[in-house]
Amino acid sequence: MEGGFVMKKCNIYKAILIGAAVLNTVMPEARAAQQNVAPMKQVVVSGDTIAWGMPLNGLRLRHNEDKMNIALEMYLTGYRMKGDKATIFTPMLVNGRDTLDLQDIGLYSRIRYIQYLRNGHDGISGPQELSYQYSGRPEKIKIDKTVPYQDWMNGATLYIERCDYGCCHTLLNREFIPVAKWYEAGFTPVFHYVTPAVEIEKVRVLKGRAYIDFPVNMTDLYPDYRNNPRELQTIIATIDSVRNDKDVNIREITIKGYASPESPWENNTRLAKGRTATLKKYVENLYNFDRNLIKTDYWPEDWDGLREFVEKSGLEHKSEILAIIDDTTLEPDPKEAKIKGLYPDEYDFLLKTVYPALRHSDYTIEFTIRLFSDPAEIRKIMAETPQKLSLNEFFVLAQTLDPGSEEYNNIFETAVRMYPNSDVANLNAANSAMQRGDLSAAGKYLEKAGTSDAAQYARGILSALNGNYEQALDIFNTISASMPQAAQAAQGIQEILDLQ
Repeated sequence: MEGGFVMKKCNIYKAILIGAAVLNTVMPEARAAQQNVAPMKQVVVSGDTIAWGMPLNGLRLRHNEDKMNIALEMYLTGYRMKGDKATIFTPMLVNGRDTLDLQDIGLYSRIRYIQYLRNGHDGISGPQELSYQYSGRPEKIKIDKTVPYQDWMNGATLYIERCDYGCCHTLLNREFIPVAKWYEAGFTPVFHYVTPAVEIEKVRVLKGRAYIDFPVNMTDLYPDYRNNPRELQTIIATIDSVRNDKDVNIREITIKGYASPESPWENNTRLAKGRTATLKKYVENLYNFDRNLIKTDYWPEDWDGLREFVEKSGLEHKSEILAIIDDTTLEPDPKEAKIKGLYPDEYDFLLKTVYPALRHSDYTIEFTIRLFSDPAEIRKIMAETPQKLSLNEFFVLAQTLDPGSEEYNNIFETAVRMYPNSDVANLNAANSAMQRGDLSAAGKYLEKAGTSDAAQYARGILSALNGNYEQALDIFNTISASMPQAAQAAQGIQEILDLQ
């Protein structure tokens, strides 16, 4: 139960620009949840708000899925040009040798501007350049670029480059001013799938209840009497469902008969015992079972069934009748007589509508299913009769697939349907749901995943994916001593919190 394998899938990020003043904050929570990331808190902070006398406003860098958006306003009227020259400003994203130029903006003295127009030039930097005569420059230029995101952009610096040119494109001066540094910090969840225990022998049980009609006060079974064809067919179909399966071996069939509380206990004992023996003989005559395969038991009066009905009923004297049923000082016959004597109308109602259902035969079929180890065979069984598979066999197939694939997710969804009360099945289904971004389903599965460290760890990841970083950190710290993944996750969460 403690073993397992780990898979890396999604990232939880907080995007930060380091500098002086906060300019913009965005928290797209709904979208983040759909994409299996924690709600991103993108904070843009400027490093330099003035470049060569030009105020810089509206600074924004935002990473969303596979796109990077960069926005900036440059107030050109703040720049003072001296002499007969041209100046090219270029905002650019730089990380080592990787560079992305966003836009070339050219300011030209009157002479240079006329000269380039006469010679048919688009501008010093090329046709993409925004070119202006210095005296007619706009108040501001707004740059808003969305480009494909690349890994090198994590940790990049946004610069403004300034190049001054003289006659004949002669470069006179080149300067750079860093505006901001952008990076993503966080942790990558490591999903811990718990390996289910191997079943040495897969023992399963089918249960059913039949309401066989017997003539009053008799133990003889008539297959065609009243509802018996339908009830007997249900028993036969249940037995055949496992008897005819080549992967199954029946170990034992048990039949337990009950009578209803009316009439003396001694007579009901005779009826329950005799009717159970008769039903056993009927089944034995249908099949060539070993003589010791079918076991029988009986109970004269089903008071538990009567109590369950009364508890759920709207009887006027429900509490009084329940008190009589629960009275351990009374034997069954005096107990029934007291209900009949004190509440005759309600007794008559119970006798006609409830007592017939208390005359029943409960049966169980205990059987074994052969073990499966070949993934190809397990895949076939899962498609046709998934109830034959153990949790470990589901897991064997999952290990052959890519985490997050449709078939991979379907395995854990099917496994939890077959074993809805299993801690391990619910935990692994929760991990699969988080990997595909279904946080709502993950939360429901984790409600039934138990209290193991692995389950708590998954709850910590879910808290982080939902943006509840403080809660996630508390969970990870609690189990970090016994689970290395939790200690690593706590470190990543703490880094996020430190940057807030």
